[in-house]
Amino acid sequence: MKRLFSILAIMCFMAIGTVNATPIATTSATTVVNTIQEEAADDAAEEETLGFHQQLKKRFIEGGPGFMGIVLLCLILGLAIAIERIIFLNLSTTNTKKLTQDVEDALQSGGVEAAKEVCRNTKGPVASIFYQGLDRTDEGIEAAEKAVIAYGGVQMGQLEKNVSWISLFIALAPMLGFMGTVIGMIQAFDKIEAAGDMQPSLVAGGIKVALLTTVFGLIVAIILQIFYNYIIAKIDSIVNDMEDASITLMDLLIRNKK
Repeated sequence: MKRLFSILAIMCFMAIGTVNATPIATTSATTVVNTIQEEAADDAAEEETLGFHQQLKKRFIEGGPGFMGIVLLCLILGLAIAIERIIFLNLSTTNTKKLTQDVEDALQSGGVEAAKEVCRNTKGPVASIFYQGLDRTDEGIEAAEKAVIAYGGVQMGQLEKNVSWISLFIALAPMLGFMGTVIGMIQAFDKIEAAGDMQPSLVAGGIKVALLTTVFGLIVAIILQIFYNYIIAKIDSIVNDMEDASITLMDLLIRNKK
């Protein structure tokens, strides 16, 4: 009988301990979850307080100065060439119809020398082509036509100067980004191998750094591609004006000879 009472007492103590342990475990788990949520909220608040430039600087540093610096150099050089070309092309743009009319009036009033003076006082490749054609009129229409064609090729080369470098940087920036991604992945797997354990923090950190180089390379390529397309369209427009103006000049010279 005493043994039976002893067993019943031990079972009661165990039941009471289990009941008391359950709220403690629940409280501990709740505390951990709340701590994680508070840390996540603090991180989100910190991300919101950072400005765009600070965010960009933070991502740039996280991506590593090696490949990110090279990609940034591609952006700087590409933008410098693109801006220089845009300024040059805008200065090279002329009112072709007005120039043609002025040259025609000068030919009728003062002859070839007056027309050459109009071309000398006008900037742009079209005026330069007109001048070369007018300068060869004494040698015949065929010589003037050959001079216009030859000098037109020279002017086209000047318009397309350094544009190939922009296309190089467009292709080079994402390639460098992809290379940085591959190297970052290799480094992430090296850390996993050294740790001997597949920890999410090791994998996530390496992949994050690797992908940042790719994103930055693609952003640089997109920016330079926009400038490149604008420059090519501007060059095509000027070249079309040059071709139309050359045909008009030949017609003017033929009429003037008659």
